[in-house]
Amino acid sequence: MHADGFEYHRAGTVEEAVDLLGSIPDAEPLAGAHGLLPRMKTDEESPPALVDISRIERLSGIERDGGSLTVGALATHADIAESTAVREHAPALAEAAGAVGDLQVRAGGTIGGNLAHGDPRVDPAAAVLALKAKTTLRGPDGERTLAASELFEGEFETAVGADEIVTALEVPTDGAGTSAYHKRRNPLSGYAAVGVAGYLRCDEGAIEEARVGVTAVGPHPIRLRGVEAELEGASAEAATAAAAADRVGESLPASGVRSDPYASAEFRSHLLSVDTEDLLGGLLGDA
Repeated sequence: MHADGFEYHRAGTVEEAVDLLGSIPDAEPLAGAHGLLPRMKTDEESPPALVDISRIERLSGIERDGGSLTVGALATHADIAESTAVREHAPALAEAAGAVGDLQVRAGGTIGGNLAHGDPRVDPAAAVLALKAKTTLRGPDGERTLAASELFEGEFETAVGADEIVTALEVPTDGAGTSAYHKRRNPLSGYAAVGVAGYLRCDEGAIEEARVGVTAVGPHPIRLRGVEAELEGASAEAATAAAAADRVGESLPASGVRSDPYASAEFRSHLLSVDTEDLLGGLLGDA
């Protein structure tokens, strides 16, 4: 399998990358390339030009400042999984990054490219939804911020413009909640067959805030709003996890649950319910 011919451009700055993307029709940014190049080799995507942003230094790094954690778009999954700041303040993101692919993919793949590519099976997507993260985008009209819940639009479709790049991920870290990620791995591809991330904030035995993000279930990652509604205001006890998991079906995509050789739509829905209950049970135990 070989990709079609394409032009190659290397950008030295964010501004140069934006200019190149805006001036070359259908050009695609290139960072870790672990999502894009495999699809180019199978003719699923065939951009006429690639704009390499992998050496823009200002897009790397992980910092915590005040009540938020800033993760540069070029931070690799390995960087994130091994970061003390991420493990302490956003454990679901660290766990999701540590579950991506294999050692080689984690060492080269980047968080910005992972999210912007729009693959419906990626692990970090569930975590950023549960953690209420925001992405910072840079385009020809300047910088804008997009909530994770607004980022994913369809299979390999996101709200990132054709002439925009993701520059950072911002994760709120109030310190009062707990989060985690649970992955059921497809043994053939390494992608999630079902991935569930959760965030809970409890006070005096009651759940004050709950968010649950899932990946690999529909055409794009989603939040389980019915599950969240069941959790918020409920007692922080094991029975609550089971009651919440019973409402998984309320938030499943109208277009249908994914079906593939590993799991039918019906079986995947069942796995999602089981895994959601397990994840929430663990979080309630921690809380």
